[in-house]
Amino acid sequence: MKTKMILAACAALLSPLSQAEEPHHHEKITAPNGGRVLTSVEPHLEFYRMDDGKVKITAVDDDGKVRPIGDTEVTVTGGERSKPTRLTFSKNGDALISDKAFPEGKSLPVVVRIKTSADAKPVYERFSLNLATCPECEHPEYACSCEHDHDH
Repeated sequence: MKTKMILAACAALLSPLSQAEEPHHHEKITAPNGGRVLTSVEPHLEFYRMDDGKVKITAVDDDGKVRPIGDTEVTVTGGERSKPTRLTFSKNGDALISDKAFPEGKSLPVVVRIKTSADAKPVYERFSLNLATCPECEHPEYACSCEHDHDH
C-alpha cells in the first residue's frame, strides 16, 4: 500500500514536468546561398563556403530571408588541429566575407565565434565542414537540407 501511495505521489509531482511546454525548436531554415544556418543567435547566420574557399556569413530570419548583418562580429577557426587557420571578416553589403580562404580538405573541424553586438557575450558554433556532396539534395554535407542520417 505504501508503495502505491509513493508512486502516486511521484506521478502527481512529475506530471506538471511532463506537461511543460517543450523548448522552441526551429524548423529547417532554407539558406539563401545553400550554406549551413546557425540558429544559436538572432538573427540566424548562414555559413557558406564560396567557390574561392572564402566564407560568407549572411544574417537570415526564420523564413530564410536575408537581414542586415548589423554590428555582428564573427571569427572562424578551423582546418588542421595542429595548425588551425583563423579567418576574420569584413562587411560586404549585407554580408561578411572572410579575409582568406578556408583550408583545403574534405571534412575539417570548424569553430564559429559570434558576437551580435560589442557588449554581447560570444556564442560558439562547432561543426565539421564536410564538403562531400549529399546524393539526395546535391548540397555539401555541411549544409545538407535532407532529413536523413549524414553518414553516407
